[in-house]
Amino acid sequence: MLTRNDETVPDARSVYASIADLGLRHVGCKDVGLPKPELAELIGDIRSHGHTSYLEVVSESDDSMEESARAAVEVAADYVIGGTAVERIQHVIAGTGMKFFPYIGSIVGHPCLLRGSIHDIVEDAKRVEQLGVDGINLLAYRYDGDVPQLVRSVGAATSLPLICAGSVDSIERIETLRDLGVWAFTIGTAALDGVFVPGKPLDDQLRLALAAGSS
Repeated sequence: MLTRNDETVPDARSVYASIADLGLRHVGCKDVGLPKPELAELIGDIRSHGHTSYLEVVSESDDSMEESARAAVEVAADYVIGGTAVERIQHVIAGTGMKFFPYIGSIVGHPCLLRGSIHDIVEDAKRVEQLGVDGINLLAYRYDGDVPQLVRSVGAATSLPLICAGSVDSIERIETLRDLGVWAFTIGTAALDGVFVPGKPLDDQLRLALAAGSS
């Protein structure tokens, strides 16, 4: 994710250009941080390299989530992830072929945090599956409880693919998510801030993250 602290970085296009040929296949950004024309250019860059594009909805009101879904349609993102206004977002993207992985559980604040009991989060996962979404975007490491148990419980409760997003800021966390069998995870701030390999450039951060996620 070309994001820091749940906002797309201002120089996202140049950052992306610096790593576009690294071997990445999936690249995304948030619905806040860039005006729509620049967001469209960024998504266009991602798609022009043959990469799958993701727009993550971190806006807090239902109206702003719906507006972000409309922006995703306009800029032709491949996936909308995040957001809790499930049915409103589904209505906006209907017929576009765009995939939708909403948040589940109680989402509070910005940067987004996940709250609620594991039981309640699991029940919400079942609810969105019944609504016909394509997958789930779980803020696993933004949860204040037992993260592995949360991931296992959500994974066992539905047949949906699971993205784990937010605060995946160590190789240990990447390896944990890999071992739990999640479909995907997102990294942003940790890679951009050089957390994985201190003192090394972004391409080295991403190479190590990719290796940890696939080994």
